[in-house]
Amino acid sequence: MPSIFTKIINGEIPCFKVAETSDYLAFLDIRPLTKGHTLVIPKKEVDYIFDLDQTEFAGLHLFSKIVAEGIKKAIPCLRVGVCVMGLEVPHAHIHLIPFSNLEEMNFANPKLVFTNEEMAKIANEIAIQLPK
Repeated sequence: MPSIFTKIINGEIPCFKVAETSDYLAFLDIRPLTKGHTLVIPKKEVDYIFDLDQTEFAGLHLFSKIVAEGIKKAIPCLRVGVCVMGLEVPHAHIHLIPFSNLEEMNFANPKLVFTNEEMAKIANEIAIQLPK
């Protein structure tokens, strides 16, 4: 059965897209830890990130770097944290989380809630900072 991320890739479920290539997609987490919390995924459905072949693994990380640079320009923060847990959705993904203190990177924290309009604005603020 396709993962929720595959359904997003296929357009069956909407997302707040930040960036996309033929192989990767970045979109806002709908249960963010901080404003701008973004998920980066390969379009190929692979459950475990370390099961990606070397080219796909490297490509995912290079794409994540580009997206993180856009987040850093768009969202006030000290750093953009990177987290790979891989338990919540059976599709390889990287969390990019803008933060200014360690507590903001705690996944046990209550998740933030933004309106659809706010999410669209955040996604656009990040997207316009990315190279064309």
